[in-house]
Amino acid sequence: MNAEARAKKIKVLIFDVDGVLTDGQIFVIPNAEGHGIEAKGFAAHDGLGISLGRLGGLRIGIITKRNSQTVAIRANDLKLEFIYQGQAHKMHAINEILAKTGHSIDELAYVGDDIIDLPVMRQCGLAIATANARQQVKAVAHYVTPNAGGFGGGRDAIDFILTAQGSLEKVIEQYLDESSEAAASSDVGQGNM
Repeated sequence: MNAEARAKKIKVLIFDVDGVLTDGQIFVIPNAEGHGIEAKGFAAHDGLGISLGRLGGLRIGIITKRNSQTVAIRANDLKLEFIYQGQAHKMHAINEILAKTGHSIDELAYVGDDIIDLPVMRQCGLAIATANARQQVKAVAHYVTPNAGGFGGGRDAIDFILTAQGSLEKVIEQYLDESSEAAASSDVGQGNM
């Protein structure tokens, strides 16, 4: 089955964070107590893409190995349905998400960039690698995004799925409609985190 056919079935979309929704860099800024404050950069295109995905009926979340207050703040701003941090073995979280949603593994897409993502990518319905992904990850991916993580790779994944499902243009127009309550409720936060 080709990537487009797989994408037509997708109901749940899960992202890794570092290297997928960020460029993979982690900035550690020391505070007065000698502890580090973690900072990461997220792409605004991905945030808007998440609004479009939600408006298109996708249930969206993240699974990451790291525990990060920065990620928790951004995930809250993005209004993500599934937020799993501290997950060294990501299939545990995937199984929990599938149990909560009632969807099958074939209806789940996962976007990853490194070998920790391989167990999920080898099983899910649509495995997506970002352009900056390790070669081992690209080798199992059904689709590789044109843009790297942190530079719109997440948006590429959403656009690919919604295009395959025939809804991208409709969802964009619905998002732009000022009177659309569905668009307003699917939109991400406005900062002031």
